[in-house]
Amino acid sequence: MEKDVEIGIFGGTGIYDSGLLENPQEVDIDTPYGKPSDTITVGIFNGRKIAFLPRHGKKHTIPPHMINFRANIWAFKELGITRIIAPSAVGSLKEELKPGHFVLPSQFLDFTKSRKGSFSEEGRVIHISVADPFCPELHSSIVQVADNQNMHIHKDCTYVCIEGPRFSTKAESKFFRSTGADIIGMTLVPECQLAREAQMCYASISTVTDYD
Repeated sequence: MEKDVEIGIFGGTGIYDSGLLENPQEVDIDTPYGKPSDTITVGIFNGRKIAFLPRHGKKHTIPPHMINFRANIWAFKELGITRIIAPSAVGSLKEELKPGHFVLPSQFLDFTKSRKGSFSEEGRVIHISVADPFCPELHSSIVQVADNQNMHIHKDCTYVCIEGPRFSTKAESKFFRSTGADIIGMTLVPECQLAREAQMCYASISTVTDYD
C-alpha cells in the first residue's frame, strides 16, 4: 500500500474525478470502520503525491448523512497523508456571499444528528479542542494561492452543518441567519473533527451555489 502520500483531497458535490493527477492508480483500502466512499485515486501533481476521494462516491450514490466519514479519514491516514483539502458546495446565508464565490470557513456550527463523529469509543477515549477547527498553515497557503491568481476568497466565515439530505425550512433558514453564520452545507462535520482527532491538518474550500 502507498504510504508516502502528502496531501489528500475530498471531492464534494460536482467533483468526482480530480482529472489533474499524472500516473493515477486506484487504491482499495479496508478500515476498522468499513470501506471508504470509493476507491482512492493516487497520482502525481506538480511533483507531489496526491490522493483524491469523492466523499459521495464517484457516481454520487452516497447522501451526506450516510457518508462513512471515519473510514474516509482512516484511509487517508493509512496512506500517510498529513494534510487534507476539502472542497464543498454550500448555500449562502448572507447577501454579499454570492453564487460562484469562494469561502474559507474558520468556524462551524454543528446541527447534525446521527453521524458517528469520533474515533473515541470504549477503551479509547479522545478529547480534542476544536476551538479553532481548521489548520492555519493550510489556510495561509490557500489565501496566498488565491491572491497570486487574483481570486477573491471570503475568510473568517462560519459554516452551519446540517444533517441533510433535505434542505432547510424557511424557519430554519431564518434561524441560521440569526446566528451570524455565513454559509450552510452538509458535509463539514464530522469530517473536520475526525481529521483533528487523527492529527491531520485540514482546510475546507467552499463554493457558494445558491442562497439558503
